[in-house]
Parts: sequence; structure tokens; C-alpha cells
Amino acid sequence: MFDALKNLKEKAEEIAESHGDKISDGLERVGDFIDDKTDGKYSDKIDTGVDKAQDFVERLADKD
Repeated sequence: MFDALKNLKEKAEEIAESHGDKISDGLERVGDFIDDKTDGKYSDKIDTGVDKAQDFVERLADKD
């Protein structure tokens, strides 16, 4: 079980490293979509969530 989780983590790191820019762009688009659907009511919270998710992807890609 532990080996499967370790392999999954390694695969996620590989994907983040090779496609991190696409993931980040997708997160931004999703945030904009949700912000539009909520008429900007939660803009600050959405922006914060998107920023944290983008930071996580960046950190994941930078792991060696």
C-alpha cells in the first residue's frame, strides 16, 4: 500500500514538473469561471485559493 502511494506521489511530481504551467493556467481559468458565476461575491477567497493551489503545484514540481 505504501509503495503505491509513493509511486502516486512521484507521478504527481513528474506531471507537475512537466505540465505545471498548464495546470497553473487551468487553475486560473477555473477561478475566473467561479468568480464569474458568483458575480464577484467571493473574489478575494477565490483568488486566495487559486494562489495557494498554484503555489502547491509549483512546490510539487520543484521537489527532487
